[in-house]
Formats: sequence, C-alpha cells, structure tokens
Amino acid sequence: MSAQVQFTPDEIAVNVDGKPFTTFHYGSEAGKPFLAPLRSASGKIVTRRFPMENVPGESRDHLHHRGLWFSYDDVNGVKFWENDPSYTKPRMGRIVVRDAQWKDGDRSGTLTATIEWRDPSGKALLVETRRMVFSSDPKLRTIDFHITLTAAQDVTFGDTKEGAFAIRLADNFTEKKGGKMIDADGRTSMANIWGKRSNWVDYTGEVDGEKLGVAIFDHPGNPRHPTYWHARDYGLFALNPFGRNAFDPNQEESHWKLPAGQKLVFRWRVVIHPDDAGVADLYKAYAAER
Repeated sequence: MSAQVQFTPDEIAVNVDGKPFTTFHYGSEAGKPFLAPLRSASGKIVTRRFPMENVPGESRDHLHHRGLWFSYDDVNGVKFWENDPSYTKPRMGRIVVRDAQWKDGDRSGTLTATIEWRDPSGKALLVETRRMVFSSDPKLRTIDFHITLTAAQDVTFGDTKEGAFAIRLADNFTEKKGGKMIDADGRTSMANIWGKRSNWVDYTGEVDGEKLGVAIFDHPGNPRHPTYWHARDYGLFALNPFGRNAFDPNQEESHWKLPAGQKLVFRWRVVIHPDDAGVADLYKAYAAER
C-alpha cells in the first residue's frame, strides 16, 4: 500500500510510500483538529512547527495557526478561528472530532472524520464530515479534501476575513525570507493576491536547500467559486468562501444562511511540489475531475 496510518490516542500518523507525511491531530488541546507537520516527497517540513514545538529562531505569533486546518470565525457569532483555549476572547467555540476511520485504497489512503462545531455551551452548530485522501507520487504529496457541513440548527456564516481552509507555512516561505506567491491569474505577492478571487494560489520557498511549493486548489464545483484568498506575506495561506465585504468593500456584506438539516459541500486540493511542477497543468487536471 502507498499510504498507511498508525493510530495513537488523539492522533493518526499518515505515512506515504513508507515515509512520514503528516499527522492528523484531534486537537482537543487546541480547539480544533489539524494536520501537522506536512512534508514534501523528499521529507522536508513545509509547515511552521510552532506552537506544537518551540524551534529556536522560529516565529511565535498566532497560537491558533496550527499546520493545516479548517475553521471560521463567525458562525452564529461564535469564533472558531481565533479559538485557542489560552485566549480570553468571548464566544469561542470548539471543533471536536467525534470519530475517525481509515481506509486503504489503490495508491492512496482515505481518512474520514466526523466533527462537531460546538458553541460555548457545547451545543453543535455544524456537523462536518471531512474526507481526506492522501495520494502517492514520486515527486508530489497531495491531499484531497471533501468537506460536507450539515447545519445542526439554523446557521448564519457572517462576513469576516478570519478563515477558513488554511495552512501556516514554515518561515522560509515568507516574503521577507524570499518566498513568493502567485495565483491562477498571474498576480504575485500579497499586495496583489490578498482579497482577490482566483482558482488557485501557489506559495514557494526554499527549505533546507530545496525549492518547494505548496499550492491550494479551489474546485470549480464549489459554492462561490472562485474563492477569495486570505494569503499573507508572513506565511498564513488561506482561502475563504464565506467572507465577501471583508475582502472587497464594494461587495454587499455576506450573511450566508444554512437552515437546519441543509448541507454545504466543498472540495479542495493541497499539493506539495518541487518548484518546477507545473501548477497550472495540475489544476487543469483537478478541475476536470467530477
């Protein structure tokens, strides 16, 4: 098998082609589940290690930026983005893993988690089914996310930049240290990409002497495709389908309502690749998948 797992309490380690790739943390101590660290096919770590580890010289801002995660900061007014348990912010919720199951496939493995987004009283606002497919390739590391959000009660997603599907990259990807970002429309740098809509964004940098990129793809079947990008020059790399006016003051403020029992479905792909991988062609192949 190309992908295998090892279960331990509150985390699942994922190996690809016999090498460590990432670990799915249930995140009971963090307020949300997350994947960390993420590695390239060559074994280089591309995500920031803080706050899970303290590495000398590494940035230590934003405790809630942990590896790769999915959350949003205004669901019925409850904060699921800036929700580290050490914070004293009002109306913080928790995203809790109820169950996680692994299934082997042909040159891939699938981890499916059932997750509840709970308000401060512990009541579920959303039930999330998150299916993550880890695929094998000699040069690439790919994760496909199939996310279904079911409203446990009437839910409104407010309009904020603080979200949603995100990665905190290693400091070497920051613009200050020579990292670069480009989107599907040819725009470069945070100044031109933040708050814009595009099919994909690719963030590149040098890690331990190797030029690597991390790309996030927004599937064309997603609601509100192409998504807005909350991509920052200091290594926060996120897309946000829920915000609108927060990114473009010319747009009407969004109040995305999801009645009880209704569902939202999103598909995203993360690709960790060598610098010359041809991201535009990789996205074209992804977009053709149904």
